[in-house]
Amino acid sequence: MTDDTNHSGKTAASTGASVASDIKAAVSRTYDQTLTEARTRADDAKADVATEVMDVATALRHAVEELRDGSAQERTLGQIAGGIADAADAIRDKDLGEMVEMASNLGRRNPALFLGGAALLGFVASRYAKASAQDGTAGAQKATEQKKQVNTFVSEGNPNTQSLETAP
Repeated sequence: MTDDTNHSGKTAASTGASVASDIKAAVSRTYDQTLTEARTRADDAKADVATEVMDVATALRHAVEELRDGSAQERTLGQIAGGIADAADAIRDKDLGEMVEMASNLGRRNPALFLGGAALLGFVASRYAKASAQDGTAGAQKATEQKKQVNTFVSEGNPNTQSLETAP
């Protein structure tokens, strides 16, 4: 009976080790998949930010074209537009880890500039969120208005006065 107990103990130990190995492999796969997905989403967000920044630079360049040639405003805004375009290229071309390290170093070297940039970024993000929310609200309002028009037509000009809200 001792041999059976030893054999059962060894079998249980090897089964336990096998299960632990399987769990470890599954966790590793899940971690890798999650990490890959997070990187993909971060890269997509980075590309979106780079596009938005480039759009700002383009708008600024169009504004520069409206200014008098050779004026101080034209030169200054032209330089700012160039700097913003360079920043957009840097955002697009740099790895996310490099960008975090650069931002950290900038914050240590020049905290006032870092805080100003953070405030500007917050302003841009809130503006973007507000514009997105207004687009969604406008769509909902338009759908409600169309529904009212259809209900009015159904009740006024059609012998079938059943509204769409109660229609099957």
